[in-house]
Amino acid sequence: MLLSRQEAINLLRKYISNERTIAHALASEAVMRALAQRLGRDVEKWGQAGLLHDLDSEITASEPHRHGLETRRILLELNLDADLVEAIVMHNELASGKPRENEFQHALAAGETITGLITATALVYPDKKVASVKPKSVVKRMKEKAFAASVNRETIMECTRLGIDINEFAALAIAAMAGIGEQLGL
Repeated sequence: MLLSRQEAINLLRKYISNERTIAHALASEAVMRALAQRLGRDVEKWGQAGLLHDLDSEITASEPHRHGLETRRILLELNLDADLVEAIVMHNELASGKPRENEFQHALAAGETITGLITATALVYPDKKVASVKPKSVVKRMKEKAFAASVNRETIMECTRLGIDINEFAALAIAAMAGIGEQLGL
C-alpha cells in the first residue's frame, strides 16, 4: 500500500518542522519520480520513497546511526509497501549495516544524495536557481574535496548501477529539481 501524495506530505510535516528538510524531501521526490520514469518503474512508489526518506531525521538527530529505523517503524505501522520501507531504511548505510540489494535502493540513495549537491551548486550562482546549473558543474563540484566534503560521492555514483551515466544522472536530477524550483526556493 502507498499513501496518497497529500497523506505523505501530511505525514512528513507531522515529523519534520525544518523547512530545508522539507525542501530536500520535495527535491528527492522529484528526482525519484524522474528516475522511475526514465527506468520504467513505479513513479508513485519511487516518488513516495524520495518524499519520506528523511521522515525520522529530527527524531534521530542525536543518533544518526538510527536514521531510517524509526521511519521503518512508522511506515510499517501504516502497512506501507515493504519495498518502499526497505529502500528508505537502506538509503542510510549506517542504519542498515548491509549493502543495498536492488535498483530501488540504489536509486533512492543516489537520488536523495545528488539533490544536496545540486542545491549547493545552485547557491554559488548569482541567481541561485537550479535552472542555471549545468550537469558538468555538478560533476565538477562532486570531485572538489572542499566543495563536496559533506557529499557521499560513492552514493551518487550508484546511478551507474542503474545503467545511468553520471552526466545523464546529473542532467535528469537538475531537470527534475528545476521543475519545482519555486517550491524549493531555488
